[in-house]
Amino acid sequence: MKFFVTLIVLITTFLYTTAQQHTVGLITNNLAESSDGYNLHYPHNQGNVYLLNNCGEIVHRWNDASYKPGNGVQLKENGLLYVTKGKNALSNSFIHAGGGGEKVEIRNWDNELLWEKVINDSSERMHHDIEVLPNGNILAIVWEYKSDSDAIAAGRNPAKLTGNGALGNGLWPEKIIELHPDTATGTTQVVWEWHVWDHLIQDFDPSKANYGQVANYPERIDLNYTAYDSTADWMHANAIDYNPVYDQIMLCVPTFNEIWIIDHSTNTLDAAGHTGGLVGKGGDLIYRFGNPAAYRGNGATTLFYPHDSHWVDLALSSSHPEFGKITVFNNKVGPDYSSVHTFSPVFDTYEWNYNLLPNGDWAPSNFDWTYTANPPQSFYSSGLGAIQVLPNGNRLINEGREGRAFEINENGEIVWEYINPLKVGNPVAQYDTTLTTASNQQFRFSRYPLTYGAFTGKTLTPQGYIELNPDTTFCAALANLTDDLKIPTSIIIYPNPTSNLLNLEFSDLSNLPEYIEIYDCLGKLFNKTKVTEKVLQIDVSGIASGLYYLHDGQNQPVIISKY
Repeated sequence: MKFFVTLIVLITTFLYTTAQQHTVGLITNNLAESSDGYNLHYPHNQGNVYLLNNCGEIVHRWNDASYKPGNGVQLKENGLLYVTKGKNALSNSFIHAGGGGEKVEIRNWDNELLWEKVINDSSERMHHDIEVLPNGNILAIVWEYKSDSDAIAAGRNPAKLTGNGALGNGLWPEKIIELHPDTATGTTQVVWEWHVWDHLIQDFDPSKANYGQVANYPERIDLNYTAYDSTADWMHANAIDYNPVYDQIMLCVPTFNEIWIIDHSTNTLDAAGHTGGLVGKGGDLIYRFGNPAAYRGNGATTLFYPHDSHWVDLALSSSHPEFGKITVFNNKVGPDYSSVHTFSPVFDTYEWNYNLLPNGDWAPSNFDWTYTANPPQSFYSSGLGAIQVLPNGNRLINEGREGRAFEINENGEIVWEYINPLKVGNPVAQYDTTLTTASNQQFRFSRYPLTYGAFTGKTLTPQGYIELNPDTTFCAALANLTDDLKIPTSIIIYPNPTSNLLNLEFSDLSNLPEYIEIYDCLGKLFNKTKVTEKVLQIDVSGIASGLYYLHDGQNQPVIISKY
């Protein structure tokens, strides 16, 4: 007991006065469980791209005082930065919605501009995301303008033409273009493209060529489907990804509550039709998931305004159990909370198509894995959002509207957390409490392992912090405490943080502790529970929010957090 009290005295000043009050930057870092690496951070309302270590220190940056995110950014193994940029509404008076961009650039490690392509005028505007292919080509999501008369001629219900008014009503559906950048000459070639407009079905106007029963054409896109609204930004695709094994492209389409996959093995002519390519369906959808109602299917809706769908592959070997699965951020799964998921579509490599369920919907019917916070309302982003599976199996989650990135382990416990310290693009001081929802938002937050090729031979010395008046001792103090505060391997504790119930599972039944005790930071005993079986549940709902110490009488105390 003397050791326990001494340890509390040594760490109370640090944890109670610092960790509890941190409002921006690094909030927590459990070095024993978090996945080490460098974090690529491209916050809204400013133009700099930051590379941060897990202490929240800047180790490199690509500065830009003129533009803002447009929104995606990728750092490749060769050290080249592929970054989208724009000026928000100022970039284009014809179409503006969240995620609007203007151009994509390639910059080297020293921030020298090697190439750029502007896609932004009265007929088209790139937006949201890009994907860099293995050959260096770039897939970009682009809005393309269709007038009222274009839409009506294709079978759009005129009552659903309630656009932004800039070019009449009209629609701005998606197209995907593949750009071949030549950094030597600065020129660009469009080598492949795909248009939503070539793959429509509608049952509103029988006089039009694409008229048919929507349910009979699930591979096509219902021109009159509107789950959320009928604005010009009809689909609002927010993420694009590429599968090099199958040569397929994935789009995340939030206003349809869906993920779409198309065949990239087609040429542009085949991509405009319904035959050709390895799958044999041209540019029609070869897979869609999340909302069977969008094609008059039979199952329940499982995705609600999703973001950042992608195949799991970053820094993982093909033998990793998560490799090849799809992960997605489910923004509006509840009225005030979000979830994240992974799932496994079944691709038949003999028939070269995706398997269907008995009811005719695409498989699977359930997620493989889901994370929802406890309570659910403590994790919510009505838009934005991202998730990344890390090499150690942890998940790095971007709660985009809140400017919050946090890493969870397999038990759903937070082992690393960071709050974007930029308020409307301007840094705030540590302990600032004026951040509000959407004032420090971020599109994505990605971690690259320490061994990533881009870092070979590079100097990654800490250069300070984004926030003003940073707490420069915090991360070092956490490192010093790692061994003292490590959870015993014989006990599983979850969830931590918790709001009401704390669960403990004991693996060593031959050496169960007699009691579990919970103390506050001053050493006051708040709870003492006798251990009688393998699983113990402690109700902490009556304890005030804060940090506490859990002690089993055998190991060093463990910090738990009550919110």
